[in-house]
Order: sequence, then C-alpha cells, then structure tokens
Amino acid sequence: MFDILMYLFENYVHSEIELLVDEDELTKELTRAGFHQVDIIKALAWLEHLADLQESDQPYLCNHAQHSFRIYTKQEMAKLDVQCRGFLLFLEQIQVLSVETREMVIDRVMDLDEPALVLEDLKWVILMVLFNVPGNESAYEQMEDLIFEQPDGRLHS
Repeated sequence: MFDILMYLFENYVHSEIELLVDEDELTKELTRAGFHQVDIIKALAWLEHLADLQESDQPYLCNHAQHSFRIYTKQEMAKLDVQCRGFLLFLEQIQVLSVETREMVIDRVMDLDEPALVLEDLKWVILMVLFNVPGNESAYEQMEDLIFEQPDGRLHS
C-alpha cells in the first residue's frame, strides 16, 4: 500500500499533474502500473481518510498548548522507532509540524499496513500530510527541503 501512495504522490501530486478525480480511472491506471486491487483500495481509503481528517471533529484536531509533551502508546512505539519519534519532535521544535499536524501524521502512520516505519518512509508521510492540510505551504516547503536537500559536504562556509 505504501508503494501506491508513493507512486501517486510522485507521479501526480509532487509533479503537479492534475490528479484523476474518477476513482475507477485511477484504479485502472494503478492496475496497469502493476499494483494489486486490494492494495489500491487500501491506499485510496488511506488518502480519503487523510482528507477527512481536515473536516472531522477528531479530539486531537483542536488547539493544544504548544508546550505539551507527546506520550506514545505501545503500538505507536512499535511502529515508530526512537529515530522516527525524535524526528517528529525535531519538526515540532522547528515549527514544521504543529501539534495538530503531528497527530495527523501519527494517525496516518498507524493506518498503514506496515509493521514498522523507517525514517525515510515517515518523511514521505509527513510530506503527504502537510501537502493535504491547507495553510501549511511553508511547512511543506521546509519539509521538501529536508527531504531533497543534498548536503555539499562542508560543515562551515
């Protein structure tokens, strides 16, 4: 399922090609690309739930104190290792993620059918969430820079 999400993001969203609105056409295209029907349905449901998060009354999508501390459940810790959780905290500290977008990321991570996520995959989930939440254009651009920026090897100029 994660491969399909990456495929859609790279080929439609990230490349700024208009995403097909017809779910049947999109399913046919993904099938032609070699993805299995069951995985396609899961991926499309995942994306639909991401869109629904913006309009729902989820308890974590309200104003929280920006100085709160997140305690992860056992299931979340199993899926997000220390490196991933540290990266989420780092993104909050540099204000790429807010409390609300962090919770959206965790929600979407927990809905993936992967037993655990590596940091590189988490970065893509974060990018997808930020892209889909209005008003986070600057955070999206910062996250894009963190993913695609190639260090030149120099520590000091």
